[in-house]
Amino acid sequence: MKSPFPGMDPYIEACGLWEDFHNDLIIEIKHALARLAPERYFVRAGERSYHVLVEANEKSDRPFVPDVKITTSDRGKKPRKKPGGVAVIEAPTESEPLTLHAVVSEEHREGFVEIYEDSPEQRLVTTIEVLSPSNKTFNSEGWHLYHSKRYSALLGGVHLVEIDLLRGGRRPLMRDPWPNSPYTLLVGRADQRLRCQVWRAYFDRPLPSVPVPLAAPDADLTLDLQPLIDTVYELSRYGRSIDYRKPLKPPLNAEEQKWFEKRLREVQTSR
Repeated sequence: MKSPFPGMDPYIEACGLWEDFHNDLIIEIKHALARLAPERYFVRAGERSYHVLVEANEKSDRPFVPDVKITTSDRGKKPRKKPGGVAVIEAPTESEPLTLHAVVSEEHREGFVEIYEDSPEQRLVTTIEVLSPSNKTFNSEGWHLYHSKRYSALLGGVHLVEIDLLRGGRRPLMRDPWPNSPYTLLVGRADQRLRCQVWRAYFDRPLPSVPVPLAAPDADLTLDLQPLIDTVYELSRYGRSIDYRKPLKPPLNAEEQKWFEKRLREVQTSR
């Protein structure tokens, strides 16, 4: 079953399928570029990992104001209730157990693709990144790790191809404003420092192909993303897992919603 969208299917992000999709797309990109690259290059898939304290995230995401406090009270006296409806309970004795909250460390893994030149000596030429939700969560561990690598590439003589197929989150930092499109494809060339080319990408039309720079004087490779995305969708049978009746998060604007409803009606009629 094919996706009902000619471009990127936003329900992959909204329905909790992103991690599976991301991993498969990285492999498809690696294989596609390996088939295109001249013999003196080799393409590798890499992975970075980091841990996030789940308890800390819960505290920051769900602030809470207690309506009960613990105080010490004289033996034999009943709990008193103070004005304002705040209950006062006795503190536990030494023989009574305490309730403590554990901290759980959750591991995050993010894949990427790198192209190395093998002649005259092995060196990194190009890095290809498909952004994850953690890369777009401002001030998170994933945000800082990705931006550190991004700056190193842009300033360190390595070409950067950045693929953002997520509607949610905050886009990476740029001096100029990002275009008003659901998705973006960025290419930063080593010889142009901080000047980057950016292509707009949508869900209502196929994604544009992007150049993948190599070392001079070799010509760019062409990465055609749409067939790779379609392959992942069909092989993973996402059509069986996605409920297209559910509202999207982030929500659509009025024009997008109108197009979505029309498109889904057309797909349902044709099936």
